Amino acid sequence: MNKSESKYFATAARMDEAFLQLLEKKDFAYITVKEICEAAGVNRSTFYLHYETMADLLSESVSHMNEQFLAYMKKDSETFVAKQRDCPLDELYLITPEYLTPYLGYIEKHKRLFRTVTENAAVLGMDKSYDRMFHHVFTPILDRYGISQQDRRYIMAFYIHGLMAIISEWLRNDCADSITYVVDMIQGCVKRRREES
Repeated sequence: MNKSESKYFATAARMDEAFLQLLEKKDFAYITVKEICEAAGVNRSTFYLHYETMADLLSESVSHMNEQFLAYMKKDSETFVAKQRDCPLDELYLITPEYLTPYLGYIEKHKRLFRTVTENAAVLGMDKSYDRMFHHVFTPILDRYGISQQDRRYIMAFYIHGLMAIISEWLRNDCADSITYVVDMIQGCVKRRREES
């Protein structure tokens, strides 16, 4: 990377950081380009050199946070996948506290950003991001059950949208319920669905 590219990315990082700091204090709808520029120490033309809209900045910030989260989760993913691959089928669950607890903790820590994301999910195309986040958990389990590729799309959509509905409700209530309660709620819904099958 040359010096000008490095400067370009450093400026974008400052704007991302300014945006996330502002988001901790106020809702997305009330954050202005002017505030971001002032906090980042850049002018408006610099903002528009990097982003067309505030939604672009939000999308980039979410992508960055999701990458951080995936890197964190991948530390334990080999152990998790091995466990899912080797345990008896009757002990194979799509959702486990070991997976959900750090995920929900991460969301709770960044709840304002994630609440903004859930409120703007369609605009930001977050379904693809959710797919990536859950893919490494669901794939080995669906492999074990021998679920066809055609059926997997529907099963993944069902579980991902159900999970995100619960998480969105939790965020709407400012994460007032404990993570343990939300994990139990998600597991209860998944367990009831499995028993109906």
